[in-house]
Amino acid sequence: MTKAITAKAKKIKLLILDVDGIMTDGSINIDDQGVELKKFNVQDGFAIVLFRKTGHKVALISARAAKAVEVRAKDLKIDRVYQAAHPKTAAYNELKKEFQLTDDEICFMGDDLPDLGVLKAAGLAVTVPNAAPEAKKLADYITKHPGGHGAVREVVEIILKAQGHWKNIVKEFSS
Repeated sequence: MTKAITAKAKKIKLLILDVDGIMTDGSINIDDQGVELKKFNVQDGFAIVLFRKTGHKVALISARAAKAVEVRAKDLKIDRVYQAAHPKTAAYNELKKEFQLTDDEICFMGDDLPDLGVLKAAGLAVTVPNAAPEAKKLADYITKHPGGHGAVREVVEIILKAQGHWKNIVKEFSS
């Protein structure tokens, strides 16, 4: 990890995630009854649990709305969820105000054009390998893992390692 990314990661108190393409692989599956289904990664979910356990906050900002997102967010005890958010920067600014944070204390993971404004604002801007080129240009870091396949876990580990939390987490599960 570069020193610049580590320095930015040390300051993070809030992780904001886009849903489609970050928490999922971007697929939208619809069953015969018209119910939208999403596939979430268990390691990403566990990383969110660990992140919150260290006192950090997590929020979702999605341009779309889906019941599956509400269910997953409730399961993971995600602090705030914004769906059908247009523009996403409005939700971002609400979160910043509510949690009394500066841009430098916020990490945002997004992958497409609706995420550009928040990627520009966040102190640590992250995207995934298959993101839109415009998102990649704004990103401080591009994950090795694609969305829905461990990208969130990768970023949470970077942040928690930079802040000195990771060793204690591993130690807790090693006994």
